[in-house]
Amino acid sequence: MSDVTQAETRPSFFVAMREHPASVGETYFGHMRFALRFSGLLFAAGGAALVHAVLPALFETTASQMIRRMYAMIEQRH
Repeated sequence: MSDVTQAETRPSFFVAMREHPASVGETYFGHMRFALRFSGLLFAAGGAALVHAVLPALFETTASQMIRRMYAMIEQRH
């Protein structure tokens, strides 16, 4: 099978960019907004965990509480 044939059977990148957000009931920009917010929260939770690793008296439950809230956000979407 040639590369041309394989490329024809795969959905285009731009089609996939529309289909995935639609599969979770969102527009492209709505999905982008959620993903950017979620990535920011993950970054903040990681930072809290990093500080806690070095200074255990700080951010004792911050990362775990944030992750629980993010899990609830994901569950509410489906």
